Amino acid sequence: MAPTKKIPLRGSERQAMAGFRSKGAADPNEAMEVTVTLHPQSPIDAQEIIQNATLPKTQKITREQAESRFSASAACIDRVKKFAQEHNLKVESADPVKRTVVLSGTVSAFNAAFGVSLERFEKGEESYRGRTGPVHIPEELSADVESVLGLDNRPQARPHFRRRQQKPGVGAHAAGQSFTPDQIAQLYDFPPGQDGSGQCIALIELGGGYRDQDLQTYFSNLKLAVPKVTAIGVDGASNAPTGSADGPDGEVVLDIEVAGAVAPGAAIAVYFAPNTDRGFLDAIKQAVHDKTNKPSMISISWGSAEAAWTTQSMTAFDNAFQVAAAMGITVCVACGDNGSSDGEPSGNHVDFPASSPFALACGGTKLVANGNTIQAETVWNDGAGQGATGGGYSRQFPVPTWQKSVNTKTGRGVPDVSGDADPQTGYEILVDGTRDVFGGTSAVAPLWAGLLARMNQALGSPVGYLNPVFYSGLSSDFHDITQGNNGSFKAAKGWDPCTGFGSPDGEKLLAALRQKSAKAA
Repeated sequence: MAPTKKIPLRGSERQAMAGFRSKGAADPNEAMEVTVTLHPQSPIDAQEIIQNATLPKTQKITREQAESRFSASAACIDRVKKFAQEHNLKVESADPVKRTVVLSGTVSAFNAAFGVSLERFEKGEESYRGRTGPVHIPEELSADVESVLGLDNRPQARPHFRRRQQKPGVGAHAAGQSFTPDQIAQLYDFPPGQDGSGQCIALIELGGGYRDQDLQTYFSNLKLAVPKVTAIGVDGASNAPTGSADGPDGEVVLDIEVAGAVAPGAAIAVYFAPNTDRGFLDAIKQAVHDKTNKPSMISISWGSAEAAWTTQSMTAFDNAFQVAAAMGITVCVACGDNGSSDGEPSGNHVDFPASSPFALACGGTKLVANGNTIQAETVWNDGAGQGATGGGYSRQFPVPTWQKSVNTKTGRGVPDVSGDADPQTGYEILVDGTRDVFGGTSAVAPLWAGLLARMNQALGSPVGYLNPVFYSGLSSDFHDITQGNNGSFKAAKGWDPCTGFGSPDGEKLLAALRQKSAKAA
């Protein structure tokens, strides 16, 4: 039999991480797992999703309908299984709904199967298993395979939180103004009478963990009921507190305490996964298709510049978000804490997955208040190296149809919305037994998720994919931010690539969504 022709998988090219050097071939006997994602048997119609989103009452399909329309075909899965068998790889699982096939085997077997040469890369004490160049797949699988993730296990994303910088001898609360999350909710006029009951907020976490005692103490001090928090492990990860608020524990606890304080009646499902492109996507798909918890919104506070991603990964994530949008799940994503450069050495960059057109990209402001009244709100920018809201224009995704009225550039503009993110006017949280003040756009994603949980409760149905709705005449229902910059971009009247439309006026937004729902009924 003639050998099977293999071709490069489009968008799978990798380069070594900056500053890392190859130390030779990876151990050929090292055991590993890879997730192969597949194209749906029926193409996802992005324009249909966008059109449906203009009518909140009709914007979602059921989970069962999504399973039927967007699953992978049995024939497609069988072809991947046959490929695995031919290359001494074991099929650990095959899920047509998630469109994933998980394969296990040795480095040597994966090298041969996908035409790569896995190496060990190091920089100081840091290391990862990686590759350069593209992944190769059999030509007959080119119409089936969307991405191959897990060959390279470099850390893919970073958490977008900032602890308040303290001067020697000055306590955290003396360094600036700070708020509890429920105080922020009052300042932004979150609609009263709702607490998110009946909703579930999914949090995606790529490391660290939380301690039940911290949550008990924190919510007790706020005189709020402790929300139901469920930890869900993905790809072998689990709730594993490190004991350091400077590490991923800070992210996990910030997300839980912000979401839980502004929507104390909502359940919170925390999906823990390894910090790789494979783990990140597997956690998102687990949340989207979770039939037990059934989250109505997903909050993501992790990401990195688009330049750090492969095109295959960004496509796979974006397609997963499209399925979520079709099902009426809102995906809120922090847009980064490193200004218009997003931490890259040159040029302007935006953060992914916030730049996906099917994510609600959340930017950051500096909020100053007197009692229950906002005195001033500007773009969050604490200066070089101190943190600033991400924002700008995507190099991966073109301008969505719904954004063309405000965006004359060639790429999708971020953020869409914003909220308090400056650690100098930050959120009081309790992490690893220590009370502290945190900021960053990491706080804004769960803040918005909590607001939308309350709106879902008030409306009696999920608001779902809100981007087209927000750009269809709701700009007056935000606190417009017109002062400040994030580096290369300045705030302006209306939408801008620093704070989007601005921070929420919760009661106005709910009234506007009610009106749109009534017209659609």
